[in-house]
Amino acid sequence: MFDRCQPHAGPRDILRDSRGVAAIEFAFVALFLGVAVLNVADIGIYLYKRMQVENAAQMGTMKALDTCNPDKVPATIAGKCPELNAAVTAAIQSTSLGSSVTLGALTEAYYCVSSSNALQLMPGGVSNKPANCSGAGMPALKPGDYLTVTVSFSYTPLFNGITVASLFTTPITKTAWVRLI
Repeated sequence: MFDRCQPHAGPRDILRDSRGVAAIEFAFVALFLGVAVLNVADIGIYLYKRMQVENAAQMGTMKALDTCNPDKVPATIAGKCPELNAAVTAAIQSTSLGSSVTLGALTEAYYCVSSSNALQLMPGGVSNKPANCSGAGMPALKPGDYLTVTVSFSYTPLFNGITVASLFTTPITKTAWVRLI
């Protein structure tokens, strides 16, 4: 053991001194545990905010359904449902994210169920409603008017550069659908 009282301790004595090794080992373990805790916190916050963005998109579609009754469809054509944008914007911003959620797109189109039970976009746009679903191979069916609400939120990690959350996609963008008629 290295003795501090000796005036001339040799290099071997210094190398054999083991005082403070536990503190150094604890510092390494604490560093790794700290980074793990920061990752858990940042990932949890990201997942919560992503869930809130999904919720905002769904709230926007439900508000569109409440605001624009079947008499006001197609809702995105000028003059049919003038309160649509304001109502949807207010609904998407009613989550805990508030005004940080922005309305990206509000689109409307006619779709039909194809023979493989998948929605198929009908040509002609929202202003030209098809008479039936013959374009999807189902002439006995009538097309449905679907509205999509796309919202986005710019996520910034709490511990940017330290955690894996800085690798996540931002902005968080989600789309929800609703059938108006």
